[in-house]
Amino acid sequence: MKKFAILTDSCCDLDRENRERFDVDYLPMRMLFNERDLPADLDWADVSFGEFYRMMRDGIRIRTAQINAMEYAEAFESYVAKGADILSISCSSALSSSFKGSLVARDQVLAKHPDAKIFCIDSRISSLGQGMLCKAASLLRGQGKSIEEVAGYIEKNKQRVKQFATVENLVYLKRAGRVSAASAVFGGLLQIKPIIVSDEKGENVAVEKVKGRKNSLGRIADLVQGAYEKDPLYGICIGHADCEQDALALRSLIAERLPGAEITVDKIGPIIGASSGPGMLSAYCYAKE
Repeated sequence: MKKFAILTDSCCDLDRENRERFDVDYLPMRMLFNERDLPADLDWADVSFGEFYRMMRDGIRIRTAQINAMEYAEAFESYVAKGADILSISCSSALSSSFKGSLVARDQVLAKHPDAKIFCIDSRISSLGQGMLCKAASLLRGQGKSIEEVAGYIEKNKQRVKQFATVENLVYLKRAGRVSAASAVFGGLLQIKPIIVSDEKGENVAVEKVKGRKNSLGRIADLVQGAYEKDPLYGICIGHADCEQDALALRSLIAERLPGAEITVDKIGPIIGASSGPGMLSAYCYAKE
């Protein structure tokens, strides 16, 4: 069976250890601040994890740029030249234009290489939820599944990966255009913490409002417990934007509710972090229909 590559983008938040373990490659988006234009590197080569979130706390606005069709085409061509087919899993199209760019590139490359196979998937989620789909694809590939079988599975099951997240400060969502200025001000004064999910279109929406950070962690743990379905391809992933102690506390809360579940804690990368800000905390799990 012909080998195939799994390619994703900076929104997956898979660090080097995970990418190497699951043999997943990624194309970096861009981050722009202080007249600097840098790759949104998941290994923090140019700006450290701590420095990135310190800058945001100091008021520096970090903007982001997506992967364009030309960059996708170059990556696809490089894999085709190696004799590999490609499974591309992009950030939700409701949040990023990368998926659209991958489709344009796919058509361009297939016009020149009609025997190649390139499957492009809109994950309808982001961050470690997107990363979980990449891991599942890798495990299925390791079981000897064909690219058609793996792509079909991901398309069928991608919206069973659920997100439950909250933020520390609404001001960063305001800067990203996600909430109004009034909501950010009054939410901050009242210590209101939104519970944010990824809906069926892959858009991030607040479905509940909880007062206080501690209560928001407990509510996320409850929601994970209610949604979780055990599956050998998935564990539970917790992501944090420079709030590791809160992430560990959330892990303990979930572990109390779901004894024996595999729970990992990872860092939120620069693309998701630029919108949600320091203090973002999220949990992802494979869920019931």
